[in-house]
Amino acid sequence: MKNSGSLIAMMLILLFSCGGGTERALEEVVEVSYKPFPQFNADSAYAFIQKQVDFGPRVPNSPGHKATGEWLMEKFRGYGMEVQGQEFTAKAYDGKALELTNIIASFKPELKRRVILAAHWDTRRVADKDTERINEPIDGANDGGSGVGVLLEIARVISSAEEELGVGIDFILFDGEDDGVPHHQQGRGDDSQWWCLGSQHWAKTPHIPGYSAYYGILLDMVGATGARFYKEGISVQYASGIVNKVWRHGHHLGHSDFFQMRESHAITDDHIPVNEVANIPMINIIDYSPDFGFGHYHHTHMDNMDIIDRRTLGVVGETVLFTIYQE
Repeated sequence: MKNSGSLIAMMLILLFSCGGGTERALEEVVEVSYKPFPQFNADSAYAFIQKQVDFGPRVPNSPGHKATGEWLMEKFRGYGMEVQGQEFTAKAYDGKALELTNIIASFKPELKRRVILAAHWDTRRVADKDTERINEPIDGANDGGSGVGVLLEIARVISSAEEELGVGIDFILFDGEDDGVPHHQQGRGDDSQWWCLGSQHWAKTPHIPGYSAYYGILLDMVGATGARFYKEGISVQYASGIVNKVWRHGHHLGHSDFFQMRESHAITDDHIPVNEVANIPMINIIDYSPDFGFGHYHHTHMDNMDIIDRRTLGVVGETVLFTIYQE
């Protein structure tokens, strides 16, 4: 068990006297206590990413995609969760029919107050930002694999933790996020419709009719060495309070070098349909710099296990765990 201890905040109260026109300041020490939370194991999250990569690229309609989906559902069931696969067919930008499955695993499904923890589990079928093997699929260790790895570890931890979790958690692994228009073909119109196919489908037809959640946290590219997480534009627009809370928690835990107190650009990602269609405030923790954009590995064959850093995984996993245990 890891106990976060207490945060000591100094509050300055100005008292004005009615008679002499003088003012004096009194300092009052207020102790803010945080609830205990279980420990996140970065080695375990790393192993979950490695397992996904071992299946090969998780490109829709491929054997690796199917095998990975079956393994993911079995892992969640092994943690005692209610699991369902939301199967559907979607058309890709080039007209290809994609057989997709959103995976939903529910912890404490009886609780009405719920939080969504999400990631995408598919990988890209082209390395369109690379200079070699452009038309071959990528490993997606970070872009896809890292978010799933962190969520699997959180699921493992909360399923056996002694600490009481006061909210129900719905883990949603969206499919078909990363099959959008290749980089060199973009800019000819509104290409956003071809990305995030799984979250678009789920937002319109959630796994439970009338489903609602207090808020959601999306994890995308959360495992690379040197990752930095800025306050992403869509997240700030729709869920600034949740953004500020999570970033504040990250700083409290000592991760200020990762969670940057600066806003960044809006990113097309799975949180957009959740916010705009399902009307559930969802933030995105994503490795994207307002100065340099995505990391050098993005949509290239460099997105493999060599760039995955256990420290980054630990920072994100601990911060998300801490956040849900404060609810």
